[in-house]
Amino acid sequence: MQVESFFEWLGQMLGAIIRFVVDGLDWFFKLLGHAGGNFVEGLSRTLGMRTSLISIIALIVGLMLLYSAIRAFMRASIISGIIWMILGLWLLSWIIH
Repeated sequence: MQVESFFEWLGQMLGAIIRFVVDGLDWFFKLLGHAGGNFVEGLSRTLGMRTSLISIIALIVGLMLLYSAIRAFMRASIISGIIWMILGLWLLSWIIH
């Protein structure tokens, strides 16, 4: 009888530990998701754009095009810098209202 109650207690302890870890991870990932959602909402509200995934991807691509323009200007490549800058500004003006 005492052996059965020991293993029952051991199972309950192991279950409680697993439950604590799972609840902690659930809380952590909900916190990260909420923080990320608030970040995207604030960014899109400030820029005046929609919060869709396509808009966020277009924003990232537009910023990468502007970065390419800056790198081209630093290499003294004026023509390619102007092309990258026009493409980046066109894309950003398309999503930002």
